[in-house]
Amino acid sequence: MNALQQSIALGPLGFSLGQVLVMLAFGMALLAGALIGRRHRTPVADTLFTLLLLSLAGARVLFVTRYWGSYDDMISMLDIRDGGFDPLGGLVVGLAYALWLMWRLPAQRVPLAGALLTGALTWGFIAGPLMLMEKSARPIPDTSLATLGGNPTDLPSLAATEGQPMVVNLWATWCPPCIREMPVFEQAQKEIDDITFVFVNQGENARHVNRFLTEHSLDLDNVLLDATNALGEVTGSMAMPTTLFYDADGRLSNTHFGELSRATLHNGLERLR
Repeated sequence: MNALQQSIALGPLGFSLGQVLVMLAFGMALLAGALIGRRHRTPVADTLFTLLLLSLAGARVLFVTRYWGSYDDMISMLDIRDGGFDPLGGLVVGLAYALWLMWRLPAQRVPLAGALLTGALTWGFIAGPLMLMEKSARPIPDTSLATLGGNPTDLPSLAATEGQPMVVNLWATWCPPCIREMPVFEQAQKEIDDITFVFVNQGENARHVNRFLTEHSLDLDNVLLDATNALGEVTGSMAMPTTLFYDADGRLSNTHFGELSRATLHNGLERLR
């Protein structure tokens, strides 16, 4: 994991730091495109928005194609709330379209190239140092937690007992995307024996959590309580849901912020094997 996978909360909304940097880089590209385009009397704002949409669409199509069997219907394939995108594929699609435009429309070459270069430099200058700050993988936090029965425990103890990769989901009963993804985790926990799934509730008591599990007919193992939200603070997960993927050695290999589908869960699990 690197710093770009940490989440931040902006009012009721939550974003990963990487998503915020993408928005910032795109904003800088728009600004540069407007300034250079004005000088050359060739606006490129519409072109940049089209380029962004095509890149996102390409990234989504490639991801869905890769995990086709994990989607139930067309609606779930179009539901981008699961964060299922292929970044490299989207980058290739975007670059191909940009090169085609610069070949097809010579007047846009300079402002479009300047805008793209500005966006890339903005991303690189900010993301580069942040990623260098996270050279080593983080170990499982030893934050004090509790079982639904009130017994003290922590993630390292559970990991040592199981001796296998661990997926830790930070959730709350008031969080709609947390609720929507619970059946996905329930099915995965029943079907996958070589990975430990842990569900750490943030800031709620045992009676409230037990009532929630009963009302939603959820049969989950390893439901733990983090009454003070300490685990979220330690892991940099300030919004929910957040899912942490730890390998068998207890090192954080990946983080998924936001709702998970079967496809995005499988994508995260592949990195643990």
